[in-house]
Amino acid sequence: MKNILAGLMLTATFAFTSAQTISFNETTHDYGTIAKGSDGHTFFTVTNTGDKPLIISKVQPACGCTTPEWSKDPIMPGKSAKIKVGYNTQLVNPFNKMIEVYSNDPKKGREVLYIKGTVVEDTTPVAKS
Repeated sequence: MKNILAGLMLTATFAFTSAQTISFNETTHDYGTIAKGSDGHTFFTVTNTGDKPLIISKVQPACGCTTPEWSKDPIMPGKSAKIKVGYNTQLVNPFNKMIEVYSNDPKKGREVLYIKGTVVEDTTPVAKS
């Protein structure tokens, strides 16, 4: 009986160590100070550091001013993919927005990414003739 129990424990341990694992190149992107109407897109690189396919099922922004795009294709072990995040730079103000990433990673099924910065009116001086 002890051998059977030990075998089940070993199998369960192996099953949990053999899985897809999500990791990011960064979890916060700081735009700094950017001009109104400038390009508000950035990319987060997601890597599968596990040994099974990683599937990103949903990327949920905190508000409508942030738009994510990602591939629904599985990320194979050792491979990477990009999550494109856009912020509406027509909104003049400081911002700090959260983006939730849901995947089939058994330990980190929900990860949070952040974008932050300040959008200002374009203050480029106009040349006088």
